[in-house]
Amino acid sequence: MPLALQFLTAFAQALSALTLYPEGHTTRERALDLVFEKLRDLLAEDPNPVYSFLGDEIVYGHIPLRELRGWEWAPRLSNIGIQRLQFDATVTREEIEAFLDDVLARLTLRAIDTSEARQMRPSGIRYGAVGIKGDEDPAAEQIATATIAFTLGEEAQTIRWIHDEMGGNRALPLSEAEAVVRALSVAMHGDQHVMLPLLKLRRFDEYTTTHSMNVCVLAMGLAEWLRMSSDDVRSFGVAGLLHDLGKVRVSKEILTKPGKFTPQERAEMNRHPAEGARLILTAEEDLDLAAVVAYEHHIMLNGGGYPGLKFARDCHQASKLVHVCDVYDALRTDRPYRDAWPMEKVLAYMEERAGTEFDGAMAHAFTQMMRQWEPRVAVVTEEEAIPAV
Repeated sequence: MPLALQFLTAFAQALSALTLYPEGHTTRERALDLVFEKLRDLLAEDPNPVYSFLGDEIVYGHIPLRELRGWEWAPRLSNIGIQRLQFDATVTREEIEAFLDDVLARLTLRAIDTSEARQMRPSGIRYGAVGIKGDEDPAAEQIATATIAFTLGEEAQTIRWIHDEMGGNRALPLSEAEAVVRALSVAMHGDQHVMLPLLKLRRFDEYTTTHSMNVCVLAMGLAEWLRMSSDDVRSFGVAGLLHDLGKVRVSKEILTKPGKFTPQERAEMNRHPAEGARLILTAEEDLDLAAVVAYEHHIMLNGGGYPGLKFARDCHQASKLVHVCDVYDALRTDRPYRDAWPMEKVLAYMEERAGTEFDGAMAHAFTQMMRQWEPRVAVVTEEEAIPAV
């Protein structure tokens, strides 16, 4: 069993022991010794282990722990505000015991001496809601505004790696793509209100990475706004993340060209939806929704756009949703040939073209969401913040 799983197993056993046995009891002390031993083993392998808990999902770093899906402690930890848990090499056995006692106090709503709790705050353990530096930080109450202390650097690096893999004719690393979607979902739910952490473009040649992540966030946000199921929200997020995958087959010179395309360049660019659908279906049959979205996300409601359809037909709901998010982020981002548009100009453009380029209901829902959630939009860079826990 991987060390990341061994530690969580020992963690659960220790919580159970602390619930059943008083301080000093042999069984309790043995459970604490074991969880500390497993943590030291894990730290020897990974000097900065990070767990994320969202519902019944557990992500270690960027890797989803499928073996523990449905683990009973995951939703319980998330519900008491421990959505992210991180350790460093300075952690002591006493800190582990204090942390476990704090977890049990939260789970059982047991009264604790808050002044003592702050003095006992483990220095080698950081935990709390995503986007919060720790539950003792006064900034924890300010997350309702777009001042989220969170970086998307690791997620961006993962997406660049996925694109490099696909550009090298290797298989789609599906587990890594799903882990990025889970991490973005965690970042969106650092507070009782949904946040929209959008990555700021650093360089024009990184546009595809930044754009893919932003469309993923916007797609999940709009799906939640429309009150879709959690499974649909996650599926639409994966589709948003992979919608431009076909661009790994387009030359970087074309992707970053500041001027007008030649007919040959336009033809190459217009092949990316079909190429993306092919790449996705070749890699994973279960990603048929993502493949459909990759193929349809540039098709307009009136049949315009590309690829051209021989016969008029309606596009999938997910394609209509991602199309709105795709255009919004594209127009809100600086490009080599134009500056970014202000948000209100983009929303006015979408309202004007609702019913022709965009599905009317989807465009209306998106503009409503963006106007109401504007204070929750956090423009995040890759460098300016440490990953918050």
